[in-house]
Amino acid sequence: MENELQILLTEEDAEAERVAELTGYLREELLDLDVDDVTTLPGGEVPPGARAVDVTQIGALLVTLGSSATALNQVVTVIRSWMSRRHDSHPSLHLRMGDDVLEVSEASDDQVAKAFEIFVQRHSPAGAEP
Repeated sequence: MENELQILLTEEDAEAERVAELTGYLREELLDLDVDDVTTLPGGEVPPGARAVDVTQIGALLVTLGSSATALNQVVTVIRSWMSRRHDSHPSLHLRMGDDVLEVSEASDDQVAKAFEIFVQRHSPAGAEP
């Protein structure tokens, strides 16, 4: 659906609790925006006797953007700001809107800014300011 943004946060070699904590912080910031909802996506069942959790499922969020023409830009701005404050870690993000995917991992601030700008432009209504 075009008004939904899926966010998958991962961090290399991170414990499940760490990814859950980071995802929770990001979710709190996103909830302050003019979006309809920010929900965690449920992970699959952990098989009996399994010793590990699929950390990628822990860091999954679904942002329902609503009808605001600027919601996606607001969300991306918060994500960029949140990422820039993660000096103690290096989270990777996987954003998906419809069939469009943006993956951000080891990149400079300028590269991240440009990638997010292009992503927002691709999903902005014609004539709307990104």
